[in-house]
Amino acid sequence: MTEAGAGAADAGNGRRLPPVRGFAPWPGGGPGSGAADGRVTPKEEGKALRRGVPRSAHATLDLDGSRPDAVRAVEESNRGRIAGLTPIRVGRMAATPFAFLRGSAGLMAYDLARTPMTRVRAQICGDAHAANFGLYGDARGGLVIDLNDFDETVDGPWEWDLKRLAASLVLAGREAGASEEGCRDAARDAVGSYRRTMRLLARLPVLDAWNAIADEELVSHTDAHDLLGTLERVSEKARANTSGRFAAKSTERTEDGGLRFVEALPVLRGIPDAEAAEVAAALEHYAGTLSEDRLPLLARHAVHDVAFRVVGTGSVGTRSYVVLLLDHRGEPLVLQVKEARPSALLPHLLTAGFETPAVEHEGRRVVLGQKRMQVVSDILLGWTTVAGRPFQVRQFRNRKGSVDPAALAADQVDDYARMTGALLARAHSHSADPRLISGYCGKNGELDEAIGAFAMAYADRTEADHADLVAAVRAGRVAAETGV
Repeated sequence: MTEAGAGAADAGNGRRLPPVRGFAPWPGGGPGSGAADGRVTPKEEGKALRRGVPRSAHATLDLDGSRPDAVRAVEESNRGRIAGLTPIRVGRMAATPFAFLRGSAGLMAYDLARTPMTRVRAQICGDAHAANFGLYGDARGGLVIDLNDFDETVDGPWEWDLKRLAASLVLAGREAGASEEGCRDAARDAVGSYRRTMRLLARLPVLDAWNAIADEELVSHTDAHDLLGTLERVSEKARANTSGRFAAKSTERTEDGGLRFVEALPVLRGIPDAEAAEVAAALEHYAGTLSEDRLPLLARHAVHDVAFRVVGTGSVGTRSYVVLLLDHRGEPLVLQVKEARPSALLPHLLTAGFETPAVEHEGRRVVLGQKRMQVVSDILLGWTTVAGRPFQVRQFRNRKGSVDPAALAADQVDDYARMTGALLARAHSHSADPRLISGYCGKNGELDEAIGAFAMAYADRTEADHADLVAAVRAGRVAAETGV
């Protein structure tokens, strides 16, 4: 055989190149086989995990006597926050059991650290309750629906996000007036949608899976047609929820023709000049965390004012600023500069035996975690440091809109559950191999039933925790400010 003939034969059998760091090894049996050389496939590896952690084991909720009581947990989570604002946080958490869950990610992490885990790691939201999904604007003016809060994001067990989502759906369903069976169905449907979506992603080419679950396909994929009207109404409001609209309501003209924020206490308040200057100066470091192609956009805006603004439920008491920028036409762009505290999950991950990498900057952790989980992220997402504290920076009112799951019609809660379960699966699949998780979850509903049972039990526990907090507020043990 000639040299040319030999080369052609070698090429026909597939060229074997040396391993390349950062890439998958050559599978040995050609594309799609992954097992011809005797290695276990990710799907088989996932199935094997069931022997050590049966899917039925995820129904377990074993709360031991060392668990901190709810009131102490809230008090501990208030450490390091601005003392004058913590009564607002307590008041918001005391409103309903669902609101309590929203503000108690750390307490639930304590409980989850004592539940069965497969030890499969993913970039997790850390606070994937049902109200942390919503709409926001992409770079081309369209709307995207996805997870949208990442204060607690960390590398951890995928089950924690799924269980938090399921438990939150039960609480939201109860508040919405759904029956107990309807609430259980919502929890099971979220898990089932997560499981089916992960299986779908495992079957797709990697690039297709990476960008999967386009908005126009999401409702059909999850059979959430009853939500169409609600999503359309939320989308219409989101399109109007812009920096310009916020500035129109929250600013006034100055003598030189500029704009400045108008106080709306206690949510929006002015700050001393020195503090405002420090926040504004920190934007220079923030600009260095952005992709260079974003810098001309910022350079065409000037900083006009800075104010302090209270945000969220779990975030109340952290330092959060809004920065008003104007372009050459006087059109506003508002940035939020929000303090990034260490993830509330971190100590509980260590208890569960999950070693986590050192965090060099908490704002960077939040931003990178968000980018790892979302299909599309805010183009102005970055981080900085103000007065020695880490902050994340993002657009404020970037056409954001959200569905309040507790305000849905009772028969819509399970539709919403399926949609959020699918979104969570897609978010996890960016960092964890969907073949591995799908292999574990399987085709039947065993995992759905188990986590559905867990969710019902955890919702009961949360209602008891909420009742303890309300009693402490009434007794004067904890200060609370309601209606803010």
